[in-house]
Amino acid sequence: MPEIHEGGCLCGGVRYHTDGAPVWTTICHCTFCQRLTGSAFLVEPVFKQAQVVVDRGEMATYEHRSPAHGRRLTVRFCARCGTHLSLLFERFPGRQGVCGGTFDDPHWFQPSRHIFTQTAVPWFVFPPGVSCYRHHVIAEDGSTETPWQVAE
Repeated sequence: MPEIHEGGCLCGGVRYHTDGAPVWTTICHCTFCQRLTGSAFLVEPVFKQAQVVVDRGEMATYEHRSPAHGRRLTVRFCARCGTHLSLLFERFPGRQGVCGGTFDDPHWFQPSRHIFTQTAVPWFVFPPGVSCYRHHVIAEDGSTETPWQVAE
């Protein structure tokens, strides 16, 4: 049975679906994601790019070059209502993050990790049983970071 989940922007001009489970689901607390969402963090199921299909409308893009590492992040959004829908990463070619709140049913996925917890808002309480990383899971040199809280 296919695992298809639909979503879209606030005005309905852009509709998409994902096919299959995400590769991982991240809650990102970096300052870029805080500013992108206008909130405390980004909930982001990340898929293979081929798993994300735009069914209606076209997404506009904004290219952002990270001051922290110099790589490009491409924000995809509805040009009419401004809803941020997804992200493409120069660092992770072939992967596409989907803004979790844009799914019609945003309750179907579970976070697998919290990243950039060093810049999390001070009132956020990290749930037990989910791995938490001060920075990214993968260090700049390509090695794997050690979480300060490990999933059970």
